[in-house]
Amino acid sequence: MSHPHPELSAPPPLPEGGLRVIPLGGLGEIGRNMTVFEYDGRLLVVDCGVLFPEEHHPGVDLILPDFEPIRDRLDAIEALVLTHGHEDHIGAVPYLLRERQDIPLVGSQLTLALLDSKLKEHRLRHTVHHTVAEGDRITFGPFDLEFVAVNHSIPDALAVAIRTGAGLALHTGDFKMDQLPLDRRITDLRSFARLGEEGVDLFLTDSTNAEVPGFTTPEKDITPVLDRVFHASDQRIIVACFASHVHRVQQVLDAAVAHDRKVAYVGRSMVRNMLIAQDLGYLTVPPGVVVDAKELADLPPERQVLISTGSQGEPLSALSRIAQRNHNFVHIEEGDTVVLASSLIPGNENAVYRVINGLARWGATVVHKGNALVHVSGHASAGELLYCYNVVRPRNVLPVHGEIRHMRANAALARATGVPADRVVMAEDGVVVDLVDGRASVVGKVDCGYVFVDGSSVGDITETSLKDRRILGEEGFISVIVVVDSVTGKVAGGPEIHARGFAEDDTTFEDIKQPIIDAVAAASKEGVDDTYQLQQVIRRVVGRWVSGTHRRRPMIIPVVIEA
Repeated sequence: MSHPHPELSAPPPLPEGGLRVIPLGGLGEIGRNMTVFEYDGRLLVVDCGVLFPEEHHPGVDLILPDFEPIRDRLDAIEALVLTHGHEDHIGAVPYLLRERQDIPLVGSQLTLALLDSKLKEHRLRHTVHHTVAEGDRITFGPFDLEFVAVNHSIPDALAVAIRTGAGLALHTGDFKMDQLPLDRRITDLRSFARLGEEGVDLFLTDSTNAEVPGFTTPEKDITPVLDRVFHASDQRIIVACFASHVHRVQQVLDAAVAHDRKVAYVGRSMVRNMLIAQDLGYLTVPPGVVVDAKELADLPPERQVLISTGSQGEPLSALSRIAQRNHNFVHIEEGDTVVLASSLIPGNENAVYRVINGLARWGATVVHKGNALVHVSGHASAGELLYCYNVVRPRNVLPVHGEIRHMRANAALARATGVPADRVVMAEDGVVVDLVDGRASVVGKVDCGYVFVDGSSVGDITETSLKDRRILGEEGFISVIVVVDSVTGKVAGGPEIHARGFAEDDTTFEDIKQPIIDAVAAASKEGVDDTYQLQQVIRRVVGRWVSGTHRRRPMIIPVVIEA
């Protein structure tokens, strides 16, 4: 990954009394959020999330932050603070706990409950939990933490103020400033202002929507739109949203009650998360409204509502299987209505439109963000960020959580409110920022890349092997088997050529067989008798021929057998 400071080398030792910030994920991408704070030789970690793979990550299930920069200092971690329960903030926690199982976990009630179910899936037992709520203060080593309520697209989100001898850092987590939220829990600007009066030395702010002007639309504006969708539909309604979006599910439940429909959850994570939210009182479910999906199928279509996972077009999700007509018990019928109640995560557009087209092919009406207000963002837009900068009046700013363009837009907002340009620090994953004597500055960078999870293996897949997979997927491969006489050096058998994903007709390769035989003979004449070198000769001959004749660059796998 490129850095805004490519010339940087390893950071020097942290000056005494300084606070070091090392982002290991989330700066330069949407997801994989993880930030390490160091003070007096001790570490505090804020968030530990995953990034979901895109089409250029074939075979990859998840992408983790790189723990390597802190791997030999895991014992120095005082606590892991989780700002909220989204996968891009808690999804990598099980992988960190595999490396040190007794790291104290700090988070709100819902966040820790969602994490607990994840740890059970990973067969991890973890008992060191500290449940916190807004207004709480708790100390871990040299870190004095205070938690502030923030509004987001999942209940119980928190910002965290971190006090050390180096000053006060305020990390917003993901947040917005919905003034009329469904749960009446607003972002606590009074606490932001109070912390601003105390003096915020470093303000780490969510950048995701910094390019969007104005204020983020309130969640409540979706309610009448959903009501109209329910009113207009005389058949089954399927709503797809994130498996953690409790507020959106609540709105769908309320609409179902108003229109005398029953609801079923589809997708393992949706079922699990909504049961947790209901048990903890974050989701209000009137008696008899939610039924088992198979029970729902016995009702007439005009009384059915399904709430499903898969709003991002994930290939194995419930909605994708429904669109492909290979779901166990949900089959799209002409006249069904499907509502995609989520935003498009950058990089997922093609997958989502593929699902929309698949649903439309079977006659479904698809309602999505592009044609109706069925989703609002969970992140503060530019107007809200300006408001926060003016309330907090930070001495130094470090934009976090976003792609480069989002963080640059956030930095421009900070400068516009009067934060001096030299105190708005731009960093990316691995770029180290020190707060010393009240001033934040970039001091170096550590190596940190993507860690790929592929099935049960973690970190075994490299960029090189991903490149090989992409070539195989896009260009195909050719195998060439040649038997060489170990005495004469001449071809004694073959070449036998097979291809996949390139040209299935083996007669395609008749023209290249003699050039391979000639090249091997010529190489042997020059004294080349090592099988590896002969393989390289064959690879070059075939590669030039394929490129010149077919304008393709498949993977070429030569095998030389001595006889």
